[in-house]
Amino acid sequence: MSTTTVAPDATAYTPSAETIAAVLAPGEKPRRPGPLSASLTFGWRAMLKIKHVPEQLFDVTMFPIIMTLMFTYLFGGALAGSPREYLQYLLPGIMVTSVVMITMYTGVGLNTDIEKGVFDRFRTLAVWRPAALVGMILGDVLRYVLAATVIMGVGMVLGFRPGGGVLGVLAGIGLLVVFSFAFSWIWTWLGLILRSEKSVMGVSMLVLFPLTFLSNVFVRPTTMPGWLQAFVDVNPITHLVAAVRSVMAGAPDAGAITWVLVASAVCTAVFGALTMYRYNRK
Repeated sequence: MSTTTVAPDATAYTPSAETIAAVLAPGEKPRRPGPLSASLTFGWRAMLKIKHVPEQLFDVTMFPIIMTLMFTYLFGGALAGSPREYLQYLLPGIMVTSVVMITMYTGVGLNTDIEKGVFDRFRTLAVWRPAALVGMILGDVLRYVLAATVIMGVGMVLGFRPGGGVLGVLAGIGLLVVFSFAFSWIWTWLGLILRSEKSVMGVSMLVLFPLTFLSNVFVRPTTMPGWLQAFVDVNPITHLVAAVRSVMAGAPDAGAITWVLVASAVCTAVFGALTMYRYNRK
């Protein structure tokens, strides 16, 4: 017959006030960070990811260089008589194409973080709710500026000479970055509603290829069939290229510039709201 040994009652330990005070953090409770501070912190996180995985910069360095060289020397002689002459028309457009193409990685990166559970932790933090998403896109703005700078540097080496000078170039890059920031909200929304990063990339390419190639990037729309011109005329990339091209040439197109700014504001408002609605319920 087995016997059960009952342990004697243990005396409950009650920590002293001094012990509790030593464990707790002294001083006042830290203030909750504001929207700007929280967004910049998450933006810094996005840049640290680039620091630790520098291979992420291949798409904003090698891809733009390959695009510029390939199309300049592939079409330059046939369309403009020489690559140098064609470059004057092509470079603003190829800059837009390259930067707009890499905006899709915003949605891909978001989808990856969600699958890993990173954003589950972010949602529990006592910070402005959209800060994680806004900061992520702010971090990507660095990639857009870097890609545009690389293309401009390659173009200058090949013989591109902007009529608008330094101010024209800066204004063109500024318009491109503003539009790309707004455009990124579309891929952020897709990153939340699609199930995998491959799905986000597939849908993004399906949208981006017609928008970038069926535009005024490579040739003037007047050389196209009438039915194609109808699409090109309403294509947002066409208006963006026209605005960037005009300020770099030193002859700003007020209509195209206004269209880009208004479209960017509308895109940010609509898809930013859709993104936050989905983010809060995912």
